[in-house]
Amino acid sequence: MHTVLFFARRTHYEDEMTLEELRDQIDVLDRQLVALLSERARAAQMIGHLKAATSLPVYEPAREKVIYANVHAANKGPLPDIELTHIYERIIDVMRALQRDELASERNAQANELGQGTGAHAESDAPETGKKS
Repeated sequence: MHTVLFFARRTHYEDEMTLEELRDQIDVLDRQLVALLSERARAAQMIGHLKAATSLPVYEPAREKVIYANVHAANKGPLPDIELTHIYERIIDVMRALQRDELASERNAQANELGQGTGAHAESDAPETGKKS
């Protein structure tokens, strides 16, 4: 699934937009960001499955450096690179936790398939949500 973005470009017209119009524009952009983050999370989950199947670690610092370099290269402002880095550090933390949850779920499923768990305990052993405290 590819999401089509509404890119806000500063024009003379936008300089004359009302507060309500600007907030409406931000609401549209926020919905698009949510859709893109959900799409990114689905990709991270699939990567988690592949990492589980190939015994790769969740944390890959070299890959994260590539992500930051890509973000900085794509940055046209007005946010400074350091602020985008902070945003992406949080996004990556959340995606890494999602991958860890995927790995844990796959390990639980494998253990249950091997007869180490019962059907009644299988659900209670699985993580409840992707959120961690």
